[in-house]
Amino acid sequence: MPRPARARADAEGDAVDQALMDLASAAGTAVASAAGTDAWNGLRERVARLFGRAPGTETGAVVARLDRTAAALEEAGPAETDRIRLRLGASWQARFEDLLENLDEAGRVEIAGQLRELLAEARRTARGPSAGDGGLAVGGNVDIRADHGSAAAAVMGDVTLGNPPQPGPDQG
Repeated sequence: MPRPARARADAEGDAVDQALMDLASAAGTAVASAAGTDAWNGLRERVARLFGRAPGTETGAVVARLDRTAAALEEAGPAETDRIRLRLGASWQARFEDLLENLDEAGRVEIAGQLRELLAEARRTARGPSAGDGGLAVGGNVDIRADHGSAAAAVMGDVTLGNPPQPGPDQG
């Protein structure tokens, strides 16, 4: 038996609301995950601009809150970093939810699109350097050492170890 139109519309609205809440959750996690990393400055600026487009939001206050987020993680000891990152992620999720709830439908669509772009950029940045299959990429300094008669190398291409072939008669 088909559902009445009103029930169908409510279910679709719930799915849209859930999709927006999922987006807010992912954005909150992205903010908490990026704080203190190389990706932080770019994400911080994008989040501030995103909140700055909402009516009644002061960009400076958002930047100050983002800075407090990064400071909280910097001050955290190794044992508490994960717990604080989870708490901050939940806090930013709530802020993103409030932002989305306080917009009209057109504003929600616009901000949701910008959040998706922000998340895509955060994922690209979080991956860092990539060397492809069978490779090793390093996002920092590399120190290669050989000791006790061993060999060490940084190689770009194929490597063959062994004795070179003997020269032929035409090679002298």
